[in-house]
Amino acid sequence: MQLRRLDHVSLNVSDRARSIAWYRDVLGLEQRGEPPRDDWPVFMGEFGACVALFQAQVDTPERQPESTGLRHVAFMVGRDDLSAAQTRLAEWGVEFRFEDHGSAHSIYFPDPDGNVIELTTYETLTT
Repeated sequence: MQLRRLDHVSLNVSDRARSIAWYRDVLGLEQRGEPPRDDWPVFMGEFGACVALFQAQVDTPERQPESTGLRHVAFMVGRDDLSAAQTRLAEWGVEFRFEDHGSAHSIYFPDPDGNVIELTTYETLTT
């Protein structure tokens, strides 16, 4: 068996309409099609940079940071896009943190349900 690429990441969300709007407006991901039923996913973005949003059926307790489970969903962007994303997030009132990993720069921020999104670039400044 050979895995070719990550197809998508599925997230259960508490309010799918709110999450669709957030992933569209804040991250610029386009909705791909309309699911025929509420228990089918809404795909946002192009495959390879895609999330599938499912309406959660059960409320869960809030996860503590660094607990077992999904740590974050990371999307690779160019250096200029990382800079533009910081401006866009600030305009939308989304708090984020910047990290310099040496060979990469990243920003981290939560979606409306607290799932952490990372935008990262390997196109760091070399001076």
